[in-house]
Amino acid sequence: MNPNLDRLHPYPFAKLNSLKQGITPQDKAHIALSIGEPKHETPSLIHDALIKHSEGIAKYPVTKGIPELRIAIKDWISQRFNIASSDISAEDQILPVSGTREALFSFAQVIVDSSRPDALVVMPNPFYQIYEGGAILSGAKPYFINTTEESNYLPDFDSVADEIWQRCQLIFICSPGNPTGAVISEQDHIKLIKLAEKFDFVIASDECYTEIYDDENNPPQGLLETAYNMGNTAFKRCVIFQSLSKRSNAPGLRSGFVAGDAEILKKYLEYRTYQGCALPFPTQYASTAAWQDEEHVKKNRVLYRQKFNAFINILEDVCSINKPAASFYIWLKTPISDTDFAQQLFAQQNITVLPGSFLSRDAEGINPGKNHIRIALVAPIEECIEAANRIKHFINTLD
Repeated sequence: MNPNLDRLHPYPFAKLNSLKQGITPQDKAHIALSIGEPKHETPSLIHDALIKHSEGIAKYPVTKGIPELRIAIKDWISQRFNIASSDISAEDQILPVSGTREALFSFAQVIVDSSRPDALVVMPNPFYQIYEGGAILSGAKPYFINTTEESNYLPDFDSVADEIWQRCQLIFICSPGNPTGAVISEQDHIKLIKLAEKFDFVIASDECYTEIYDDENNPPQGLLETAYNMGNTAFKRCVIFQSLSKRSNAPGLRSGFVAGDAEILKKYLEYRTYQGCALPFPTQYASTAAWQDEEHVKKNRVLYRQKFNAFINILEDVCSINKPAASFYIWLKTPISDTDFAQQLFAQQNITVLPGSFLSRDAEGINPGKNHIRIALVAPIEECIEAANRIKHFINTLD
């Protein structure tokens, strides 16, 4: 067996199940706010395309994806991130993947040189645990940059010593962040790209929440957008990961893409040809339709704004709660330990939230997720309002 399997940590939801084990909650309808699984309606154009192209299940799909899909993604990148269409190649710089989760995990296997015993994969802390798992099973050691309230829940790249950057082969960033919703600025992107150039590492930017944001006139900056503005029009050392799961409320479609540095994607395509994760033809056509339409995405953002406003309005007089710049998470500080808060909230109000310490590791003497919970506002607005009222009542019992 691969000995690195023994280095993996239990997944956050396995820890959550253990935390809830043996508890019989009060007789109220359960409200799940723990998993970031969108509950808004999947647009009909996706269903229609799946049905229209259902005969495609009789054929083996190609790993590289159909040209129509790669062109649709190229056009979306060009429009969304202000990149000239002629400066990004649908042939060499875009690769469809089975959602960001599998792509983020497998990407580390391609980038990391496991022959180097000192190899590091850098990531924010708290983090999406796939980053850590990909790093460990690639033979590297994770290195965590704490994202705390003092740093506006963003990684402080200046705090990392040159010795760490010299050992870094890959850095995962997540903007908008999971679980905080914090957005990395263009200035910090520039800083990171210059570090990647100086120390020769690859940036993997998880951007699956970029299309859920509060200010319609100020969408989150993308890594390729920054690279392009810097004159790095080949996107050297820069790769982004995008998904239809959040943008289009299609988590079960398992469809996304990777885009950026053509030399890196050439090797990643070679790897994926062996891995065997090609998207089925119906999925590819449905994905093409989704990337070509923005109206359903705008409506999606309106629904999230309504939920955030209602949820925060109910809770703001009993706790310190802030609307994130983007994503559908609230990163809430707790007056008691995060695990006690989550356990007691479940027992008393039958609401499931995720303790922040389950999403982070001890690093530099602290666990930055401690005394926080992640609340995913994915349920219908009526359930979110009901949950907010129950949480308010619960918090009042803690006084």
